[in-house]
Amino acid sequence: MQAYDGLLSGIRVLDLSIWRPGPYATQLLANLGADVLKVEPPGGDPMRVFPELFSRLNANKRSAVLDLKQPAERDRAYELVADADALVEGFRPGVAARLGLGEAKVREVNPDIVYCSVSGFGQDGPLALRPGHDINYQAYAGVLAPNGGPPVESALPIADLAGGTFAALAVCAALVGRARTGEGEHVDVAMADVLATWTGPLATTAVAGSDRPLGGLPTYGSFLTADDRWITLGVLSEQHLWTAVCGVLGLEDLADLDMLERVERHDEVRARLVHAIREWPEERLLDAFGAGAPVAPVLSREEMLDAAQFRARGLIEGIARDGLPVMGYPVRFETRRARPSGQAPAAGDHQAEGFLPRPASRGKDPPR
Repeated sequence: MQAYDGLLSGIRVLDLSIWRPGPYATQLLANLGADVLKVEPPGGDPMRVFPELFSRLNANKRSAVLDLKQPAERDRAYELVADADALVEGFRPGVAARLGLGEAKVREVNPDIVYCSVSGFGQDGPLALRPGHDINYQAYAGVLAPNGGPPVESALPIADLAGGTFAALAVCAALVGRARTGEGEHVDVAMADVLATWTGPLATTAVAGSDRPLGGLPTYGSFLTADDRWITLGVLSEQHLWTAVCGVLGLEDLADLDMLERVERHDEVRARLVHAIREWPEERLLDAFGAGAPVAPVLSREEMLDAAQFRARGLIEGIARDGLPVMGYPVRFETRRARPSGQAPAAGDHQAEGFLPRPASRGKDPPR
């Protein structure tokens, strides 16, 4: 690979993520010059089944295949951890630790590493362990129906892209902090948090999307419940999630259909789902699914601002002088938290001041 003298040249990033959000974050870092080593599971990143998309998300990286369930290969991962400046993982909470690469274990090997976790709902909160995909995070964040009414689905995977963007930004910020203080950081990026701050407390204009999202998957989209509420279903290729959905909805005769078969029988599968979900009131249906399926209610902006998930995550910092909720920074930094939201300056407020004094450097010099 040809050397590139970019802004992040000399920075080493160990990428344990798959699918889109984490790889997009590390792609942004690689584009800025970071040396990104992608650790893939046996069989490769599942996104490789979409070769064009995979190539866009992983250009300028290098790849190693390691089975982290095997002690010898996990030891090789620890060797890579010892040489890394940052690690990015995109598992649900607890999975990385079960693979031997949770933040605590990684920090034993490399105490000042920047450890970035990218997930749908974050490392804590009542929804932390719930499976989901882009559309579910949009739903909870009030993106699909910010003013209430029928959901409007975007043609873009905005949760994936937003989460990846904020993860890359947060890793860069943490690396700057490490160069100044010598201390590592654990960055907790929740895609739903990012979108909730984008929805915010003010009205915006929605853009209409496709009535067949994600290439025509019948198991991905919005559905109306018995009490005229909308929920989203986000089943992609995961057979166990589709089986769970079928079990709750009484569609056991469809449970053995794989993703390709579901696409081939799109109209039938979609019609059965529409009918089955229409038989359930929203709250009962969400309770029945519990944490076993990628299902989310379509929240309005007001409902999103009052949701227990975002309250538990501290995303709502308080009420501003104008009476509107104040949205916090959507990425957590464990030791050096983001500055709380403040007032915007008037034009020329700091005209004669210039930049604030730089803090004294107490850590490692950045790589050269």
